[in-house]
Amino acid sequence: TRQEVLGLYRKIFRIAKKWQSASGQIEETIKEKEYIKNEAKTLFRKNKNVTDPKLIKQCIEECEARIEIGLHYNIPYPRPIHLPPMGLAHKQGRTLRHQEKLRKISKPIYLKSHDEVS
Repeated sequence: TRQEVLGLYRKIFRIAKKWQSASGQIEETIKEKEYIKNEAKTLFRKNKNVTDPKLIKQCIEECEARIEIGLHYNIPYPRPIHLPPMGLAHKQGRTLRHQEKLRKISKPIYLKSHDEVS
């Protein structure tokens, strides 16, 4: 697993080195390259002491998903969930708690650590 994690870390920095923004503007490209590097450093340092194999696997899957989505859409930033914050729930009671639970469960894997860092 250590080799896999280090390989992902190197892969992210290679992607950042070759990254071109969708707009093609130099300033935007530089900004996005810095974001990729800083996000990788922050998340990898945050998770460096993780020892639980299930949690390590989840972090690896999140990393791979974010890499693939970023390359596919040419956007380095995580894609948000397009649901209104509380559009499906009444403002009180069990339904609200139920909707909050469903929203938390349905959160895509590539956004799990984003809220903690931003």
